Amino acid sequence: MVRVMDDWLTEGPEGTSKMLGRAQGIYVSASQEKFQLLMATTFVFESGKYNGSTLAMVGKNAVVEQVREMPIVGGSGLFRFARGYALAHTHSIDLKTGNAVVEYNVTVLHY
Repeated sequence: MVRVMDDWLTEGPEGTSKMLGRAQGIYVSASQEKFQLLMATTFVFESGKYNGSTLAMVGKNAVVEQVREMPIVGGSGLFRFARGYALAHTHSIDLKTGNAVVEYNVTVLHY
């Protein structure tokens, strides 16, 4: 399985939450035995203080776990040289469409 994403990046999980930018990237099946993905995601900020800046996340997403940790490996703009981690938690999922709302709590160090 290979999927491309270009999803909303919002302040909160509600459909009415303020849009901050886009979560763009790819994810692929990464295990023959478990439901795990390899994700390469760029969080692209398109408004506010971080407009024009990005954060890059690359790593394994063990989807069935309650909380998943993935590394932040870089960034641009105000996040240049960023390093850190993202904790992902699935807020909701529609099994018919495959659409999910995922909360990412991100901690980064940057210059």
